[in-house]
Amino acid sequence: MQRIRPFSAAGASGFGSRFSGAFMIHFDPSNAEAIYEKLSSILVQNLTGLSASAVPEAPVERTRVASETALADVPMDEIAQGSPADAEKIAAQVVAASGDAIIASDQNGAIIFWNRAAAQMFGYSASEALGQPVSILIPEPLVAGHTQAYANAVNGGPTTLVGAPVELVAQRADGSQFPIELSLTPWDESAVRRGYAAIVRDISDRKQLAKEREDARAFLTTVVSQMPAMFFVKDAHTREYLLINEFAERTIGRPASEVIGKTDVELFPAFGQAYMDRDTRVLNADGPLTFESEFVREDGQRSILKTTRAVISGANPSDRYILGVSEDVTRTRRAEAEVLRLALHDALTGLGNAASLTSRIHELIDSKTAFAMLSIDLDRFKSINDQFGHDVGDAVLTQFALRLRAATGDRGFLARTGGNEFAVILTGRQLQKRALKVSTGIVRRTCEPFEVHGGTAHCGASVGIVLCPEDGDCPAKLRERVDLALYRAKRGGGGNSCFFNREMDLAEHDRRKLEGDLRLAIARGEIDLAYQPVVCARTGRIKSCEALARWTHPSRGPIGPDIFISLAEECGLIGKLGEDLLRKACRDALSWPADVSVAVNLSANQFRNHTLPQMVGKVLAETGLNPRRLQLEVTESLVITDVEGTLRQLRDLRAQGIQILMDDFGTGYCSLSYFQQFCFDKVKLDKSFVRDVAVRESRAIIEAVIGLGQKLDMGIVAEGVETEQQMGLLVETGCTHLQGYLFGRPMPKGPIVDLLYSSSCQPGVIADPGIGLDYHATAYRERLRNSQGEYDRQACAG
Repeated sequence: MQRIRPFSAAGASGFGSRFSGAFMIHFDPSNAEAIYEKLSSILVQNLTGLSASAVPEAPVERTRVASETALADVPMDEIAQGSPADAEKIAAQVVAASGDAIIASDQNGAIIFWNRAAAQMFGYSASEALGQPVSILIPEPLVAGHTQAYANAVNGGPTTLVGAPVELVAQRADGSQFPIELSLTPWDESAVRRGYAAIVRDISDRKQLAKEREDARAFLTTVVSQMPAMFFVKDAHTREYLLINEFAERTIGRPASEVIGKTDVELFPAFGQAYMDRDTRVLNADGPLTFESEFVREDGQRSILKTTRAVISGANPSDRYILGVSEDVTRTRRAEAEVLRLALHDALTGLGNAASLTSRIHELIDSKTAFAMLSIDLDRFKSINDQFGHDVGDAVLTQFALRLRAATGDRGFLARTGGNEFAVILTGRQLQKRALKVSTGIVRRTCEPFEVHGGTAHCGASVGIVLCPEDGDCPAKLRERVDLALYRAKRGGGGNSCFFNREMDLAEHDRRKLEGDLRLAIARGEIDLAYQPVVCARTGRIKSCEALARWTHPSRGPIGPDIFISLAEECGLIGKLGEDLLRKACRDALSWPADVSVAVNLSANQFRNHTLPQMVGKVLAETGLNPRRLQLEVTESLVITDVEGTLRQLRDLRAQGIQILMDDFGTGYCSLSYFQQFCFDKVKLDKSFVRDVAVRESRAIIEAVIGLGQKLDMGIVAEGVETEQQMGLLVETGCTHLQGYLFGRPMPKGPIVDLLYSSSCQPGVIADPGIGLDYHATAYRERLRNSQGEYDRQACAG
């Protein structure tokens, strides 16, 4: 079996001449049978060509395709070799099965042939259509033009409808309009044009598909043109650009007309070959590849492009193209770089931070590079913040960073690791010598005044130094050891530099052991108090006793308060210890005479959380001690640490009735201006002045302080009185109270109670004005010796 193929002229013998590719025949209106035969013959001859322009996917077209498929079962050999009757039979089947409307009209435009497909397409039955003018199939606005054109064509005039298929708009019986493809040919008989034959195809689905394709093409064109990324297509063989979008034009700074047809090497001589090499990699890869690189325009503008390239094929498999999409990630990468910079740099000074320092240390150790690390701490910086404010403090830090750069040069790695803490890493040769030179320069430069905000600030610097690998090759151990060296440098008062040595490790181990023992002692309440009397210079009576902390270690023996108090401050134990000792002192004082006060020293750390007044008030309430019997001693350095916060808390304590004393006056950096802001109840002269009271200069200072106290109604306590000569001179200059070994060493609770209640001279007894101070002092010392001797005997017996 064969599919239907076009009839030959011989195969259609008796039906007239062959009209190739026209699908229409001339006919004699009076001979309907002949018309049908010839029309059928032409349809069969041209069926193969009819299907060439079909759109099988469309629903209407499926009907026609189904008809053609049915015809495919007709045996062609029978048509080619059979009788005319058989051919007529087959032609009738073709006309009936055709999915296209087959219509014929006479010279007047009346419909004289109408097949089944025409009825389905236009909605008119054969009886309704035959005899009607063709104009019923034409929309009203087009009827007049059609009528004129038809008449003109019948009369032999020119027309554009005859010949090649044309697309028009037709109208159904219900008035709806639809697109058609019309193939029209005149039907001539005896050289007389009698009418026209037509094959009409409903191309609604084809038009819809074409519209959808056009819409999709337009949408895709818009998307590609407007997409916020660079889009391009290259010929895989020539590497020439075939297409770029508007974003690509803006990115590379050239219009498409200058890019299309050129290669990367022609467009970008400096780096075009690298782009073509990437194209080669993509062509040899199994899938898309992504690259990221900097792009430089002709005008020098730089951008970072992230490009994904892929290979696509055309309709012909041999046609291959490189499709690329480039995203401008310049802002993203710069933002990421800024985030990374901020993550690794100090925002205030621009130096590295602790994280970058750690990273740098790891890099150097991993690469086995020797280096020196300097840890720098600004001395007295907190007082700048407290006195002048954080703006001034920040300005000092910024200026110090510049001085640090100047001291280290361009080779050092610099970092700010904390509030007023910095670090320097040096690499290269002669590290020990260079580290010493740099640290000396840092200390020297820091001593110079900082001119900030129209004023002058002063601070110093202490530097700890470690060498790697000499002092270790573990980052944590190096940080620990440089801190030990820094601690040793600061312990001497600051303004020094110190290299780490192995003895520091031993000292640190010992300190940690002692810290553990101190924690245990505080928890067990093993820190005790000793009391040293303070006497009235005029009467010799004991007016108060200073509570002094004492710790007897189970294996080391007595540990000095300068050691364990400092240790408690360093490891955060001073708050607990201070409250415990205050509570113990208040309870002990309850057993004393009512006119004897107890003095307790305060640490600067106790002021930092700003809850000291509340804590003291709570202890007084718990113990029941009269607040007027409590004296709190603060040092000059404590006052200048946080002036505003400290004075505010001192005022709150004063408001509770507590006496406030300034201890060790003359040894710190206290300004006399503080006496304008807060009037202390008493000022305690440091023992260094008392020791040299016989020296004219020291005595002049004492007299000046006493004069200040008299003007401000403050008592003056002289500490460290050890000789009767000192006592006499101090009384003569006007000191109001005396304290020192001349009147007694610190003693525990029991002996001090015995002393206070001594029957030989009860405290509080008003001395006879006629009897001199020497008498009272002699009597007091005798009383003291008795109590102290009893205490010593008990201690020996214990």
